Amino acid sequence: MSQSSYSDIKLFKRLLNLARPYHFHITCILLFNLLATPLALLTPIPLKIAVDNVVSSKPLPEFLTYVIPDLLSKSKLGLLGYVAILQVLVVLLIQLQSLGNYFLQTSTGEKLTLNFRARLFRHVQRLSLSFHDSRGTADSIYRIQYDAPSIQWIMIYGLIPIISSTIMFIAMIYVTARIDLQLSLVALGVSPFLILYSQTYKKRMRDKYSHTKKLESSALKVVQEVLTAVRVVKAFGQEENEEDRFIRQSKEGMRSRIHISFAEGGYGLLVNVTTAIGTALVLFIGIRNVLSGSLSLGELLMVLTYLTQLYGPLRSISNQVATLQSSIASAQRAFELLDEVPEVLERSNALSLKRAKGDIKFENVSFSYDNKKPVLSNISFSVASGTHVGLVGQTGAGKTTLISLLTRFYDPSEGKILLDNKDLRDYKVSDLRNQFAIVLQEPVLFSTTIAENISYGNPKAKFQAIVDAAKAANAHDFIVNLTDGYDTIVGERGMKLSGGERQRIALARAFLKDASILILDEPTSSVDMKTESDIIEAMERLIQGRTTFFITHRLNTLENCDIFLVIEEGRLVDTTSNISTDLKLLHPQIRSRIADSTIS
Repeated sequence: MSQSSYSDIKLFKRLLNLARPYHFHITCILLFNLLATPLALLTPIPLKIAVDNVVSSKPLPEFLTYVIPDLLSKSKLGLLGYVAILQVLVVLLIQLQSLGNYFLQTSTGEKLTLNFRARLFRHVQRLSLSFHDSRGTADSIYRIQYDAPSIQWIMIYGLIPIISSTIMFIAMIYVTARIDLQLSLVALGVSPFLILYSQTYKKRMRDKYSHTKKLESSALKVVQEVLTAVRVVKAFGQEENEEDRFIRQSKEGMRSRIHISFAEGGYGLLVNVTTAIGTALVLFIGIRNVLSGSLSLGELLMVLTYLTQLYGPLRSISNQVATLQSSIASAQRAFELLDEVPEVLERSNALSLKRAKGDIKFENVSFSYDNKKPVLSNISFSVASGTHVGLVGQTGAGKTTLISLLTRFYDPSEGKILLDNKDLRDYKVSDLRNQFAIVLQEPVLFSTTIAENISYGNPKAKFQAIVDAAKAANAHDFIVNLTDGYDTIVGERGMKLSGGERQRIALARAFLKDASILILDEPTSSVDMKTESDIIEAMERLIQGRTTFFITHRLNTLENCDIFLVIEEGRLVDTTSNISTDLKLLHPQIRSRIADSTIS
């Protein structure tokens, strides 16, 4: 969804819906903000009493005779003491209101942000691989981490201050008009100009804020790419070039932020000069009224104090409307991510699946990325439960894409894939993927302990089950020789371990998950002969009784296969089954293709 399709009303409705669980907290914050209005009205009263009733010896206004004891009102010293205590009390009440408001704002704002971030994170994990392949991770990270807080800046620090400032503005106008109608009208005269400024600024700055955030996201993308491939960067000595690339990207964002700061400064200058003109006019007219005797000095001071607090809300409203543009731009970007629709959708009546038998059938399956050149064309084959399948073909033939369709990372463009005689699309996605255990050429480990990595597919597994899985994968011996054993932190992507150790942990993870279908994608391609032997021995135990797909160029791995599927340029060109484990007895044409694929 483009940004232009978002109206402010629609955006605020969505934000209010997201904030629904915290409506009570937000209401409390609003009430605390509204307390500032009566407290602000109390602020100039001690000064008025001191000037008019202590210094000038004028009688107290009638409303004050009800709150000031007669004993104090008859004594200037007593009245002065009362004024001093009242001043301290008013300040104390204001500070308590401010403290309570600060606590509520902080706690509620952080909860709103966490809830929004969690929702974005949950959604982005469910988006299709094609989205992540085309968009990259840095942009999504930026939106989750830096755009999501917009909800608290809009709801807590934007809308609530605008509402409370509007109420305070109305109250100040009313009280000022009761004291001197002429001065209140003069003070009110500047408000149309402030409204005009904020509307003009809003239209100009929304797109600039959005553009700046895109540039910042691009700079983050450089950092993410370099740190992910830091070994390659160091190996090719490209540190300075990458630094230059980062600086170039960052400079564009810097220039955009400087431009915005000038615009913000100019807007602030315009608002302050306008309110200063209004204050000067009130002061000029007010002094004339004092000199003419129609207004007391205490009343003028009271009006000027209220005027300061009158222009405070006006400036606050104007500034909030302006600064909200950055948060609104962020909220739009966050909702754009939330509005991305996964290509792989779960049907409303999807079937549950506890454990599949493992019968698999492809029926005239074709697939293409972005409706371009087909990657797979008219693939059809059947695999019985427990069959060990070897996928053979040169790099780029479509083997990995076929597996991605089987695990429903993508859906076929044409045809269908059946598991236990039901279309994959009929099952719940989470249940379907729980039927697979995958061991990749480059095993993916997380920066946590070995035990937690092994139990990733079965987080509730007991420790003994983790140990048994490690033993089955020939990983237990090297694990117990580590300083912290199963509690060893493997580092980012498992880089504290060797390639063979990472691969055996991945196999242990597959053992522990105990899935009915296995996918082994080049599991021995990057290890030495001794480690390969250990891995193959573990794999032979792992594949027993399970439907297994091997993607490999190693002939000794293919010896475990019951059937070969030979793929060339996205087409299934050969299939053979019931073969001897001796590859030399294969049909010469298939053996030739297998040999060609091992060379590639």
